[in-house]
Amino acid sequence: MTVPDTAARRAADSRHTVPTGRHALPPVAPLPQEHSPAVRYLLAGIRIALGWIFLWAFLDKLFGWGSATAPAKSVLNGGSPTQGFLSSAKGPFSGLFHSIAGGYLTDLLFMAALLAIGSALILGIGMRAAATGGAVLTVLMWAAVLPPTSNPFLDEHLVYAAILIVLALLDAGDTLGLGRAWSTTSLVRRAAWLR
Repeated sequence: MTVPDTAARRAADSRHTVPTGRHALPPVAPLPQEHSPAVRYLLAGIRIALGWIFLWAFLDKLFGWGSATAPAKSVLNGGSPTQGFLSSAKGPFSGLFHSIAGGYLTDLLFMAALLAIGSALILGIGMRAAATGGAVLTVLMWAAVLPPTSNPFLDEHLVYAAILIVLALLDAGDTLGLGRAWSTTSLVRRAAWLR
């Protein structure tokens, strides 16, 4: 049975379809925005754990607590947080990384990124900016170790980058974080990229 092609029917259909030439596509259901409590808490746990990885790297390099940075090589004792890693870079971008290893601006940007990304993830605020910055940082770190020792192409740096993007897309800062309150501030309402 066909439905008569009336003006009212065409108008109603036009609200739910995307016209393409003489034909229209069927409506597309939006992705669900609400996740089960288990999913929300799992994402929050991953967000906090990843934030702690970034924040711990900052603290260890600043104070030289001996985990990855010896006390004598801490930033507070005049050490460079990028000299060792970037000067041992290999692969197609090694020349670039060797040239910026241990530079004042490189060290400053690296430490600021670790602190900002780690803090934002733990607090659940600025997830979009933190995810973007964290993804760029981890992809650059991946580029410095090409090819990775444990795999021809993929290593944890690329996995971290992907996880950061997923956390931001799923608003993982809203559970066990300040993301929901942060999103209602006038600053974030004016600049949605700060969400």
